[in-house]
Amino acid sequence: MGNSPILLVEDNADDEALTLRALKKNNIRNEVVVAHDGVEALDYLFASGPYAGRDLSVMPQVILLDLKLPKVNGLEVLRKLREDERTRLLPVVILTSSNEEQDRITGYGLGANSYVRKPVDFGQFIEAVRQLGLYWLILNEPAPLTRMVK
Repeated sequence: MGNSPILLVEDNADDEALTLRALKKNNIRNEVVVAHDGVEALDYLFASGPYAGRDLSVMPQVILLDLKLPKVNGLEVLRKLREDERTRLLPVVILTSSNEEQDRITGYGLGANSYVRKPVDFGQFIEAVRQLGLYWLILNEPAPLTRMVK
């Protein structure tokens, strides 16, 4: 599982670049697939649209999910992931600037595995990403993947 991709769902170009830089700085070598909105994330995960034909046996090791997304917001993406047998056990870390209590309550209620507020300071952000990588990519034992059914 160490070479499974990370799915970064982020619409803000600056936050995307910051996250990719922080992953690289922390020697996280997993491929990072970036989806810029909720529709693109769902297309990737369910091999539809531009991702039709993608090998569904290769799922992300972890999904870093922003909440404030165009087309389909992050909470709706999470809801759709948890409703589908193929994706319901994928680890999802909400990585957002939102500090709204209702977002945390709803996110956890929909099955988020973690909720991390993006630090404004780059040094703190790099440390947060280091800890995310250490836990989700090295220490965490993922749930066995259920048989992928189309």
